[in-house]
Amino acid sequence: MKLSALVAAGFVAAVLALPASAAPASPPETFPGAPGVITLSGKCARLVVAKFDATKGCKNELASVTLANGSVTFIFTSDGKALGFQGDGSGIKPASNGNARLPLSLVTTGVGNKMTGQVKVAGFCTFGNPYAGKPIAIECTAESKDSSFTGSFRTGGKLVKKEK
Repeated sequence: MKLSALVAAGFVAAVLALPASAAPASPPETFPGAPGVITLSGKCARLVVAKFDATKGCKNELASVTLANGSVTFIFTSDGKALGFQGDGSGIKPASNGNARLPLSLVTTGVGNKMTGQVKVAGFCTFGNPYAGKPIAIECTAESKDSSFTGSFRTGGKLVKKEK
């Protein structure tokens, strides 16, 4: 397993262990931002792996993990399982409607606090800035040679929780 996946697993453990009353974020800034973990509250609108629809059990929290090397992962959880959409943050480009687009290279999977699997993919996540104070969506789609992955999350633009 790559070092970035191991570090991300540690961040996932921290995210999943965060209390609901974690400290609010600092003043508005760019998103996803500096290395650390941000937990967004909102609504998991869709989570599908291949033909399995995990939307019903999807938590209404999404983690955004930024590693020191610039790797960015958006992590969805459903029924104790985690699905992370990962890409190189230096590849983030502007998209329509003030959003940004992150090209994806990996989808990581895990159970509980451990990220144990990774699949090479092509795809992207399109997202707005939750620090802007307005509702945004994070939409991720990726395909490997054997499967497809989709995650969609909506947040109301409220303050987010941040851990370093």
